[in-house]
Amino acid sequence: MQLAIALFSIAFVLLAFGMFRKRRTEQTRMELVADDRPIVATERPRPKLVEFHIRGLEAHVWFDVPLGSDGADDILSEFLVAEAVEVTREKQHRLPIGDVTHVVALAGRGVEPLETGRMELPARGKLPPPIEAAPSLSIGHLGFDPMEKQFESGNDVIRPEAASSLRSDDLGPIGDELRLPKVVEFGLRGQGVDPSSMSSGELVRGILTVFGYQLETVGIDAYIANKAGARTYVLEVPHEDGDHPELDESVAKKFIFEFLQAKADRGMLVSDKFSPYVVYEMERNERRIQFITRERLQNFVDSAALS
Repeated sequence: MQLAIALFSIAFVLLAFGMFRKRRTEQTRMELVADDRPIVATERPRPKLVEFHIRGLEAHVWFDVPLGSDGADDILSEFLVAEAVEVTREKQHRLPIGDVTHVVALAGRGVEPLETGRMELPARGKLPPPIEAAPSLSIGHLGFDPMEKQFESGNDVIRPEAASSLRSDDLGPIGDELRLPKVVEFGLRGQGVDPSSMSSGELVRGILTVFGYQLETVGIDAYIANKAGARTYVLEVPHEDGDHPELDESVAKKFIFEFLQAKADRGMLVSDKFSPYVVYEMERNERRIQFITRERLQNFVDSAALS
């Protein structure tokens, strides 16, 4: 009898172990399948919240969004009001909004923000449903992609002879030299990027984020931009006061080496500096790389605006 019980116990343990192992194998297989899928950003870009306060009958929502000299245009105002309503919706479980009649959006940097818009609630303390038609910082669902466009057309529109006439030893803010369409300016300001003082790296990062790229830091001033399974290694080369205005050839060669080491599909160097002539030869020899330098930034911006 005891032998039968012992054998039954052993059989039960083996059966349980087999079922566990089967489930574990199936789970592992599913995880591997999931890992093979393209990385997709799960959160839409949103403006950074500075403060949220209930002031009397109003909910005040302050965003870290730089404003131009003319304040917020209609698109930015509509966007911030919609975001302010969503922030209030998220806060209502911790803060009483039963007496609130208006949601007020504020923006700017400094001691006192500026009101950019407001919404009257349908009833005291009652928020409207999410505003589906409100402007968004995410247009990754569009088929158009500025980076794809960049690699398709290349930078041959800027010839070395033309670029030489643009060079200057005194490099001011790049925003002073660029024509920013409203859609691009809106996308940048909404993410907290001030066009009047931005770097080329901030400009490109802002545009890529709007178009649904997921950015993964892989080193100092370097990241992988991933979208739909296509991986682009991006290196930012800033310009510091006193630096030579032209990108150093050794930096360009180092970028190509790092791109090859990263095993990415494409490589892009972004810089406030100008390109030396040698980069044209580098791009001809390696079609998977692009140098988005100072004289080429307008071309990149225009590619984004075509969407």
